[in-house]
Amino acid sequence: MNDLVRQHTALSDTDLEWLHLLVSEWQLLSDLSFADLVLWVPTLDGTRYVSVAQMRPNTGPTSYQDDMVGHLVPRGRRPMLDSALDEGRIVREGDPEWREEVPVRVESIPVRREGRVLGVIARNTNLLTVRTPSRLELTYLQSASDLAQMIAAGTFPFPGQQVDMDASPRAGDGLIRLDADGVVQYASPNALSAYHRLGLAADLVGHHLGRATAELAPARGPVDEALVRLASGWAPREFEVEGNEGVIQLRAIPLKPKGTHIGSLVLLRDVTELRRRERELITKDATIREIHHRVKNNLQTVAALLRLQSRRMDSAQGRDALNEAVRRVGSIAIVHETLSQTLDERVEFDEIADRVLAMVAEISPGKVTTRRTGRFGILDAEVATPLSMVLTEVLQNALEHAFGPAEHGTVEVSAVRGGSRTEPRLLVTVQDDGRGLPENFDPQRAGNLGLQIVRTLVEGELGGTFDMVPAPERGTQVILDVPVRAEKQH
Repeated sequence: MNDLVRQHTALSDTDLEWLHLLVSEWQLLSDLSFADLVLWVPTLDGTRYVSVAQMRPNTGPTSYQDDMVGHLVPRGRRPMLDSALDEGRIVREGDPEWREEVPVRVESIPVRREGRVLGVIARNTNLLTVRTPSRLELTYLQSASDLAQMIAAGTFPFPGQQVDMDASPRAGDGLIRLDADGVVQYASPNALSAYHRLGLAADLVGHHLGRATAELAPARGPVDEALVRLASGWAPREFEVEGNEGVIQLRAIPLKPKGTHIGSLVLLRDVTELRRRERELITKDATIREIHHRVKNNLQTVAALLRLQSRRMDSAQGRDALNEAVRRVGSIAIVHETLSQTLDERVEFDEIADRVLAMVAEISPGKVTTRRTGRFGILDAEVATPLSMVLTEVLQNALEHAFGPAEHGTVEVSAVRGGSRTEPRLLVTVQDDGRGLPENFDPQRAGNLGLQIVRTLVEGELGGTFDMVPAPERGTQVILDVPVRAEKQH
């Protein structure tokens, strides 16, 4: 719609926003009218109309099998559009049109904003299935007529009340028609069922909806008074009412077709099961976070026990082995600590990498400088846990073997997200400026426990590749290439 309006018309951005607001609401008008809606806007030179939006009803058959958006019609070909635009009134005159052997009643509703007519809604009703209307259908049609008059007067939609049509109740979910005093004139079967779920034992017709709703809700006092006013339909609002283990979502639409408040339309739906599932998901998320928190605590306890044991070892080799195990356990604990603070099983790995760097750097404080460049990004837990262990082993190996006892140096971790949108990958390079690899060293066959762990995790757990090569100038490069899931775009 933005492109069509800016290309063909003289409407301003604020006019365009009004049309967007209308289009966000007009599914209701279409459903209440049992009719298709097409929004026509005059072109810049005033010689044609361009259709910028279209809506089909959920409550009846369509009148248009084809997509009408983008069609251009010369002025004069559809006199009802001309009359509605020029005179600023709803035009219903004329005989039904025949489209593919289907009779269609055509009406034109001017779209007004601040005294100016921006365009015209063509309302097209398929008459092939016309029959004697029921009470529900008569209420729908009367409500549609009131809304159409408000659109023509520029009082609907309501400014600042953008509606999410995916989450908001629709006419078919449940509808209540109120008079000017808030007394129920009509309640659809779905609406009545929703109120029965709240605990209503009687019929709604003839009762004041605000007071009836407040009696079913557990709240009292000022909240109770506010609920009475909201459910009476005096203002355009959405709200929820909970009672008797049931939850209903309501949306009030004041009706002022001729500038005077004549009543209200209340749309509602039973969202009890939806809210129950949401609560279950919240509970599940909280449980998962608590599990990660407890796993982290248990791992830290294991690390503390290993550290305590290493202090009692007489063998220097045994102490070193236990200290390595402490760092391995600690790297896993860092991941679980991060997962305990998120709502899903994904983590920002840059923070984890920095903490692993700091933890491993304690092996030789002040002797080796560590730093990270690039960005790991957000990773799934099943990638983050083994990758943190791999990073720990590679860094530990570099700090222990790349430099002599009196040597100083640098270890840099570089991360680059690459690959394609369908197959994203993460390339991690750990480079030191130390003494380099021994002669004839084969990283795929080395018997070092740390390298065995790296090979197993990278190739088996992560499905990636691992290699150790001489650095371009001096030292060693460890190259990890692993598949990852694409980050969500914000």
